[in-house]
Amino acid sequence: MSVLSHIPYDIVIFALLTALLVWRLRAVLGRRVDVGGSSVTAAPVPARPQPAAAAPAPVEEPGAKFDIPQPATRVGQVLAEIAAAQPGFKPEIFLQNAQKAFRDVVTAFATGDREKLRVYLTPEAFAGFDAAITAREEAQQQQRTEIVGINSLAIVDAVLTRFEGGEKARIDVQIVSRQISILNDVGGQPLIGTESVTEFSDLWEFESETGPNQPVAAWHLAAARAA
Repeated sequence: MSVLSHIPYDIVIFALLTALLVWRLRAVLGRRVDVGGSSVTAAPVPARPQPAAAAPAPVEEPGAKFDIPQPATRVGQVLAEIAAAQPGFKPEIFLQNAQKAFRDVVTAFATGDREKLRVYLTPEAFAGFDAAITAREEAQQQQRTEIVGINSLAIVDAVLTRFEGGEKARIDVQIVSRQISILNDVGGQPLIGTESVTEFSDLWEFESETGPNQPVAAWHLAAARAA
């Protein structure tokens, strides 16, 4: 009997396929991601689960840092006036809501979700966002945005304006985040952006108005620009 007849070809082929799969996984998982000049290499994932070992606890991203002006500062005093005019207003809660609004608005703009944008934006701001989405759709471009993390939210200015029949408050928030943001053309080629994680600094202006027709203050995004 030939020696070749004793070779387990099915096992050999399976081993070759396994080696190819491991090589492909290392090629994909070993990519480096730039974050603020540093790099992070993803750890290899086991090919099959290990029943004897407990699953590792998920790694939670550190919460965003909140920077609130001290009460003795000019902005701190304005925040106190806003709190007096709007019962229940607290800068910490405001920043928590601003953080959620940031995630929702950035994601909604990328996907073209106009209905969600209406919830967060003033009518004037919505008109600007809507025009940008329309221009993107007409050019058959696709926006892909992933918020990797939010580093900080800082209240940098606040204004309270009183007028006959009501009050209008404005709070400016500087938001520092880490994102993957890419605008692709109709052929799927990138026009603006990169696959690397990039740090963004934005200034968002939130407004609220109270009066006989709107007794409860509701904060909306009035403007957004790079900071």
